Amino acid sequence: MSLSARALFIAAVLVSNGALAAAPVPHWQAIPSGTSAELRGLSVVSSKVAWASGAKGTVLRTVDGVQWQALQVPEADKIDLRDIQAFDANTAVVMGAGPGAASRIYRTEDGGASWRLIATNQVAEGFWDAMAFWDKDNGILFGDPVKGSFQVYTTGDGGRSWQEVAAKGLEAMPNEGAFAASGTCLTVAGSNDAWIATGGSASSRVFHSSDRGKTWRAAATPVPAGAAARGVFSVAFLNTKEGFAAGGDYKETRMAGINGAYSQDGGASWTGVAMAPAGYMSVVAPVPGAPRALVAAGLAGSGYSLNGGRSWTELDKTPMNTVGFSGPTQGWAVGPKGLLMKYAGPALQ
Repeated sequence: MSLSARALFIAAVLVSNGALAAAPVPHWQAIPSGTSAELRGLSVVSSKVAWASGAKGTVLRTVDGVQWQALQVPEADKIDLRDIQAFDANTAVVMGAGPGAASRIYRTEDGGASWRLIATNQVAEGFWDAMAFWDKDNGILFGDPVKGSFQVYTTGDGGRSWQEVAAKGLEAMPNEGAFAASGTCLTVAGSNDAWIATGGSASSRVFHSSDRGKTWRAAATPVPAGAAARGVFSVAFLNTKEGFAAGGDYKETRMAGINGAYSQDGGASWTGVAMAPAGYMSVVAPVPGAPRALVAAGLAGSGYSLNGGRSWTELDKTPMNTVGFSGPTQGWAVGPKGLLMKYAGPALQ
């Protein structure tokens, strides 16, 4: 081989190796879920323990962070389990969303082998949207307006019982409601604070309570509303001051424009942001161990922010319903038709 030919060969090898090194690495890896049901609820307890929930009374569980088991809540095959809160490998509370008695709470203490029906919505026009827990005992649940005001319930015994709260400040605007799209239109932080996100009316709003749901104050966000499918779908707080609201229009999944907003004052005011990817985002979630990191996802795809939501980087365009993380490199996503994925991207910190 001549000197010039050898040089060309070496250059070609180097270019080839460089191209291989630069090949994109998938940010999410698909995992068999054992179900084709629509999945919307997700609760990540640790790097090994996580639970998910969805349509037709479906619940999923992993106790090793690798293999997932598909479970069925008895006599709940017509219940859409939109939210789930797990406390450990054996204990979880799951919430059904739907009109009237289709909104209900179940609880398991044996890893999903058996479930106890805890509560059903006694109001025919009621519709529960989400629940969240400050700790293993104290939690909050809320639902769409009944007689002009949003419903709020609290528990002090880990979800074994729930009591309706005569909350003040939760009066709804015409056509205002919440979206039970991912179980994250309600969030909590600290030991007393809670936030509720809404849409469907003239403007999208976030309600804030600093006394575990007794009193609330609403603030408008720049995320467009004005239609039944449009508004804020999810809200998350990194601490009691810094939060982010994500949303859009689930009927126009790729619509460009403002689909998020951040707050620096506990939800009293909001600044609009165009998230990446553009379009409908049904969840925004903090990343434990990374104080400024957020991950958002929806039918438009998924993206992340490392600065509290000021700027966003796209992960991919796989349609998802919700995500949850246990740390900067450990997380899962669930979505349509039994979609279950594990995060495989760079550390989010």
